[in-house]
Amino acid sequence: MKIAIVHDWLTLKGGAEACLEEFLDLYPQADLFCVVDFLPEDERAFLKGRRVTTSFIQRLPWASKRYRSYLPFMPLAIEQLDVTGYDLVISASAAVAKGVITGPDQVHISYIHSPIRYAWDLQHQYLGEAGLTKGVKSALARLILHYIRMWDTRTSNGVDDMIANSAFVARRIRKAYGRKATVIHPPVNLDRFNMGAAKEDFYITVSRMVPYKRIPLIVEAFAKMPHRRLIVIGDGPEMAAVQAVHAPNVMIMGRQSDEVVVSHLQRAKAFLFAAEEDFGIAPLEAQACGTPVIALSKGGARETIRGRDGEGQTGVFFSEQSTDSIVAAVEHFERRQQDITPEACRANATRFSTERFRREFSAFVDRAMERSSNELSRSDSVSDRSHADAVLEKPYSDEASDRVAPQTSEQKASLVRLHQVDNHDEVRRPTRSGTIGA
Repeated sequence: MKIAIVHDWLTLKGGAEACLEEFLDLYPQADLFCVVDFLPEDERAFLKGRRVTTSFIQRLPWASKRYRSYLPFMPLAIEQLDVTGYDLVISASAAVAKGVITGPDQVHISYIHSPIRYAWDLQHQYLGEAGLTKGVKSALARLILHYIRMWDTRTSNGVDDMIANSAFVARRIRKAYGRKATVIHPPVNLDRFNMGAAKEDFYITVSRMVPYKRIPLIVEAFAKMPHRRLIVIGDGPEMAAVQAVHAPNVMIMGRQSDEVVVSHLQRAKAFLFAAEEDFGIAPLEAQACGTPVIALSKGGARETIRGRDGEGQTGVFFSEQSTDSIVAAVEHFERRQQDITPEACRANATRFSTERFRREFSAFVDRAMERSSNELSRSDSVSDRSHADAVLEKPYSDEASDRVAPQTSEQKASLVRLHQVDNHDEVRRPTRSGTIGA
């Protein structure tokens, strides 16, 4: 069976790419497609030398640095990726991947990290952060996003089965596309993160520094708590805003290797997370290291953190994105710290293991393929019956003038069998196997 995997874009290895890695391991025979591929060489190991088919945007000027600026062209770009020769198409979509064009005899399963955030419920937030709240540029941006929403809704009809990476995203899918989605949470590589029982006197946040992650807000909160230490690991467009906050108790380390990140996660007192994420893999990686999480009580965090006081607690929630709310949550954690154990954090993270993800996803795909095979078989049966009925209704004209149309059911059945023998060379569409190994 031929399989295509369609990804939005490859520019860095994040949470979406962790899922992509599992898809590629599950289906090593699959071909990979995406809009652009500018993934650094030191992050390409999980592709295992696989060739990536990209769109025309790959060749446009400045695409390597400003590929997001070509958003208006991305619907066209994803539609030009030719996957017509594949039985199964798996799209991993947080933007446009699910819009790849498939035919009626192909199975298209879309693992949706999110409907396009900046086109749907987060439109006003993104426009505000981009300084596009008024003027001609704002009007143009809103017009483009309106077009993107219409295209996004239309292309949802081309997906046979939708999988959401969280119940939160499943609700967003229902709002945007009016469709139900099965929830299969992303995987956490527990082998990469070992539990650290000995905790030191510092807090940590690890993140790409993009606006919705709200890293400057976390730093500002710790500026109000000079007696609490914070370590910040990561890089991105918001680095200047982070560095602009005067907080001697905050150490900004920038981008670090996996080894350094894991070491700090294992030793930290708690992990800070202020984003409203669709799922959020970082809090689970912290818990896999035995480290509690202090997080915004919105989005996917509510599914991955046990933030209520009591047995099995793995963190503390704060209710709003404000410095005062974060400060209050940190102080509450300090009071609860002895009751939140590394063992409880690790046990919670194991619910999201790689093995669980592979088992659930492959079972879902097998069921979808079996259902498609059955539908094609039923279609063939209907076609055969219609053909036989047409034969029986056809007027008889034969050189033997005494030949008459059959009248009894036995005579009709005999004639159908005879007709099938006479037409043994008729080409019939093969049905697709319902298992991945076929």
